[in-house]
Amino acid sequence: MNTEIPTRCTHHRLSRPMVLATAVVLVSSVATACGSDTGSPGTSAGGDRLSTPSAGGTTGGTTGNESATPGQGASTTPTTSGRPTKPGTPAPPVTSGGASKVRTSVYFLHGEKVSPTPRTVTAPTTAAGALLALLAGPNRYERRHGRTTAIPSGTTLRSVVVRHHVATIDLSGRYDDGGGSLSMQARLAQVVFTATRFPSIHKVQFELDGKPVTSFGGEGIVLNGPVTRADFEDLAPLVLVESPLIGDSIRTPVRVWGSANTFEATLKLKITDVTGRTAADVYVTATSGTGTRGTFDVTIPYKAARSGAGKLTAYWESPEDGRAVIEDTVPLTVRR
Repeated sequence: MNTEIPTRCTHHRLSRPMVLATAVVLVSSVATACGSDTGSPGTSAGGDRLSTPSAGGTTGGTTGNESATPGQGASTTPTTSGRPTKPGTPAPPVTSGGASKVRTSVYFLHGEKVSPTPRTVTAPTTAAGALLALLAGPNRYERRHGRTTAIPSGTTLRSVVVRHHVATIDLSGRYDDGGGSLSMQARLAQVVFTATRFPSIHKVQFELDGKPVTSFGGEGIVLNGPVTRADFEDLAPLVLVESPLIGDSIRTPVRVWGSANTFEATLKLKITDVTGRTAADVYVTATSGTGTRGTFDVTIPYKAARSGAGKLTAYWESPEDGRAVIEDTVPLTVRR
């Protein structure tokens, strides 16, 4: 869990400063818990209806009125299985041992901003699978690279119901325990970003122990209606890389996509290889910026000295002095 930042207990209303047009990956539907101590890419899905708590209070949803108990998540090494799916198109399931697996992202924190990490869940699945993986927390590899969570340990998922692109997510009362304003908003943002990764979900409304939430936590964050990613713009980095993800293995040319809200919609993407050498450093223009979040989707050729641990750095240059302002770093295996 993140270190809490003490704040005065004040009454907050979530603002809606800008529209987030972020790329999403379409996936299928049921839940599988993830979060092993090795790196683990993944994916889940959004259906029309998913609900029913399991005996333990942690729920995997299914389509229709059926109930499901989450299975055990498989531990995998963080690599990609080919090129990332084009934003907004279905992610094809991978069949393994009779079970289809799909890849998605769950959103932890890197510093004080949301940061996507890969997870694989078993199909047919729903967003419940991704939410279960989120509640399990970051794995050892991700923790070593600064990924944390503001969601209290022991929080369980009771149910998820999706109607008309709105997901009603019922969590246990543990979810709003403790924490200051930043922690409370961060844990809400983590759930909202994870659920809205699926194109069938546009908005999220919260319940705790089966009761609708109108005021969240001791900080009094007002939730008097469904919320979207745009309500948590302050919790998103100005450059949000949605692919590749932490722990992925890349080869040249690599496709990079995500969203940005930078001055005049410009940003830079730098790939560093295992020797610390800059393998690529390119300017990118998003579809919008300077107060409005837009998207970007580029293919970058690079030249690595040798294969090994590297990283992707997303940054922008200050219009005042040209200083590089780093928004996020994504640890990768950079292949020649």
